[in-house]
Amino acid sequence: MKPRTFFAFVGPSLIMMLVFIAAPLVFVFAQSFYNTQTVFERVEEERCTPGFPAPNCETIVSTRPLLDENGRVVTRTVFVGLETYRALLQPEAVAAAFAAGEGVWTRLSNIDFYKALRFTLTFTLITLPLVLGLGLAVALAVNSVVRSVRGPVIFVSLLPFIITPVIGALSIRWLFIGDGILTNAMEALTGREIFMFAQGWTIELLMLFYRVWHVAPFAFVVFYAGLQTVNQDTLESAVIDGASRVERLRYVVVPHLMPLIVFVALIHLMDSYRVFEEVIGFSASAHRISLQFLTYDFLTPDDSGNRSISRASASSMLTMVGIVVLLIPLLMRTWRDYRPRG
Repeated sequence: MKPRTFFAFVGPSLIMMLVFIAAPLVFVFAQSFYNTQTVFERVEEERCTPGFPAPNCETIVSTRPLLDENGRVVTRTVFVGLETYRALLQPEAVAAAFAAGEGVWTRLSNIDFYKALRFTLTFTLITLPLVLGLGLAVALAVNSVVRSVRGPVIFVSLLPFIITPVIGALSIRWLFIGDGILTNAMEALTGREIFMFAQGWTIELLMLFYRVWHVAPFAFVVFYAGLQTVNQDTLESAVIDGASRVERLRYVVVPHLMPLIVFVALIHLMDSYRVFEEVIGFSASAHRISLQFLTYDFLTPDDSGNRSISRASASSMLTMVGIVVLLIPLLMRTWRDYRPRG
C-alpha cells in the first residue's frame, strides 16, 4: 500500500484519537497538579430582637462564596504539585499500616483509594478467565450443533451482551433484592431468611456474575468466528493420529485462536478495570467502590457545592496507569509474536 493511501485511511482515526483521547488526557494530567477552590468572604451581620429598654442585638459572623459583578462564584486555582496524589495515596498511612504489623489490610481498607483498588483488581482478574473460558465453551458448543439451529442459538447467546449494562445490573438486583423472585426461592429451599444486599461479599459475587454473564457473549462471537477458520485438514490429521477431543482443543484449536484470546483479554482488561455500572446498578457504594466510582464521587458536589476536580483528575490518571500496567504483559507477548525475525 502506498504511504499516501495508508495515511488517507488512518489519518481521520488518528486525528479523532488526538482530539478526543490524547488532548483530554493531557488536560486531565495537567489539571491533577492544580487545585481550584471557591473564594469565601467573611460577612458580619447584626441581628436585633425586641427588648426593653433597648433591643437585644448581636453580631453574627458567617462565610459565604464571594460573587463577582456578574453574580458568579469566584474561584482560585493554585499549583499544588504532587500534593493531590499524596492526599489520594496517603503514603504516611500506608507506612504506618505496615509498621503496625497486624491488620495491614484492615487499615488500608479504611483509605478509599486502596479500598477501590482492591475491588477493581479483584473484579478484573477474576472475571477475565471466566469470560475467556465461558466464551470459548459456548463457541465450541454452538460450533458443534447442527447448522439449522445455529442461528437461533447464536441470537439467544448474544442477548446478554445487547442489554444496556445499567439495565442489566438493575434486573439482576431486582431478582435478589428483598422479596425478589430468586431470593424467595432460595429462602424456600434453605428455610432461612437471606439478605443478599446486607453483606459486601454477596454483592461482589452478584457483580462478578453479572459482568461474566454480560461480557461472555462478546468473547463467544469472536471465538466462534475464529473457529470457522481452523484448518480442517489439521483437525482430521489429529483425529487419524488418535488425538482425543481435549488434545485437539489444546494443541490445534487454542493455538489457532491465541491471537483472538489475546485480543479479547485486552478489551476485557481495559473495560473491566473501569468498572462503574455495576456499582451504580447494584447500589453497592456502601460496601464496594471501584476506581472509576471514586473518580465519579470526587466530581459529585459536596454540601457546599464544591467538587474535588484535582483529586478526580489524579484518580483518573492513576486508573490509566493501572490499565497500562495490566496490558503490558499481553502487549509484550503480541510484540514478540509479530516482530519481524531475521
